[in-house]
Amino acid sequence: MIHTAFYRFAPLPDPERVGASLRSLLAQPQLGGLTGSILVATEGINGMLAGSRQAVDFIEAALVQDAAFAGAFAGMAFKRSACTTPPFGKLKVHVKKEIVPLGIEGVDARVTGINVSPQDWRELIKDPDLVLLDNRNSFEYRLGHFEGAIDPQVTNFRDFPAYVRAHAAQWKAQGKRIAMYCTGGIRCEKTSAWMLEMDMPVYQLEGGILNYFQQVPDAQLDWRGECFVFDNRVALDTHLQETASTLDDVYGQEPDGEWRLARARRLAQAVGAGPGTEE
Repeated sequence: MIHTAFYRFAPLPDPERVGASLRSLLAQPQLGGLTGSILVATEGINGMLAGSRQAVDFIEAALVQDAAFAGAFAGMAFKRSACTTPPFGKLKVHVKKEIVPLGIEGVDARVTGINVSPQDWRELIKDPDLVLLDNRNSFEYRLGHFEGAIDPQVTNFRDFPAYVRAHAAQWKAQGKRIAMYCTGGIRCEKTSAWMLEMDMPVYQLEGGILNYFQQVPDAQLDWRGECFVFDNRVALDTHLQETASTLDDVYGQEPDGEWRLARARRLAQAVGAGPGTEE
């Protein structure tokens, strides 16, 4: 079984129609056994799917090439990893207000920060005058992070802008460069687009942590721990292999850990923790 994660910020004036086209596409017999979750909104698409290699090959090609999407997803990157545990229980397509909820209206994530390739990221984060932000929740940071990264100590992605606002003036006064990373890149793209509006250009890891693990064979030299993923596998190591970490390991220290555990287990029994849970 192969897991594929993808997203693209692209204007979709009629997301309901796109959602209907996706449901029709996913109902094709050659995609039998495919599971996961896709979010669609006026700002684009965000998905995580898992199935046989043949099914994943087919759906990736269709998303990019099918005339129903009029080229909206052309050039979309896919990040693959192998699965031991089935990541999801069902297959769902959701139409939402946002594909990743920053909580700030009017952010155009097509105009974004400075993408840094995984190969160049290693050198960038050695800069002593760099502020390296982990653009994820604290429980994700505790499980694993890049060496030298700052934990903004947020419990929800919507809380991240408050941390930036509180420190922006200091960073500017000190002449600091800002870099950030997240699991697959989507949170960074939306945040960096907003920060550009504040006259704060941001360096961001292209494709996120998962792409870094995929592209850099010795990623363990820069990464400490594991990477939380939003599905039933829970966490991956730097070789994109499932680890032994459990949901209790992830949420045990959280103030709202009992609620998060109950929610994650409920999702695991339903559709799996899909992309809509990247908070």
